[in-house]
Amino acid sequence: MTSVQEQFPASVPDQPELVTLEREGDLVTLRIERPEVLNCLSFPTLRRFRTLLADLAQDLTVRCVLITGAGDKAFCAGADLKERKTMPVELVPEFVRNIRALMDDVEALPQPTIAVVNGFAFGGGTELMLACDLRVAAEDARFGLTEVTLAIIPGAGGTQRLPRLVGKSRAKDLILTGRRLDAREALEIGLVNRVHPAAELHGAARALAEQIAGNGPVAVRAAKRAVDQGTEAPLEQGLEIEASCYAEVLPTQDRLEALAAFAEKRKPRYEGR
Repeated sequence: MTSVQEQFPASVPDQPELVTLEREGDLVTLRIERPEVLNCLSFPTLRRFRTLLADLAQDLTVRCVLITGAGDKAFCAGADLKERKTMPVELVPEFVRNIRALMDDVEALPQPTIAVVNGFAFGGGTELMLACDLRVAAEDARFGLTEVTLAIIPGAGGTQRLPRLVGKSRAKDLILTGRRLDAREALEIGLVNRVHPAAELHGAARALAEQIAGNGPVAVRAAKRAVDQGTEAPLEQGLEIEASCYAEVLPTQDRLEALAAFAEKRKPRYEGR
């Protein structure tokens, strides 16, 4: 298997400052650090992002991952169109492949992910939050798969993940018009899970992450996998997937700790084993 670094052309530099990782206890926050361009995704940004995700996928001591953008204007405005305009034509397919792969990497993380949408999320920004398990947005956030207004289509999973989340008809309404929607409408149609005032956004998202991290980590990962894999299969097969995931948690020390904590009327101390 090739490493993430090997999947990028040699001409794409590794710039660690473009996406930062901050760890606090069991939680990790990944932040796109390009507020001056609304946190859009350049080739080097994709490389840094995917490298961090590959490392996180192997670190099961992390119990929840929050993804956000720097500043207060944008979560992510999608692909870097200025870069795309000057990009050698032979690199465009590689860029598209890697932006798709970024969304797949986010979705495939074993740990739950929360998109903390602190502003605009257009195009690839909406696709990035769609790849997350949960989406928490500021009241002034705005969303949209706007690609058809640029004579292209969503190319990083938007045409597939959006209808699975909000339904085919609503997804077509948004994708075919390229229109933008506000946080209120996003909450109404199920595009986001929760909406908070901007000043409270990061605290609320962290509280949600802590609630998830406080549960049995093996069980949380198994439940995520059961939902992700089972809902894409016929019901009978989905139930078998659920049974398989359930069987994984039965022999764990965490399950025994949960029973002991209940009997002793105390909070369980889960160790992820």
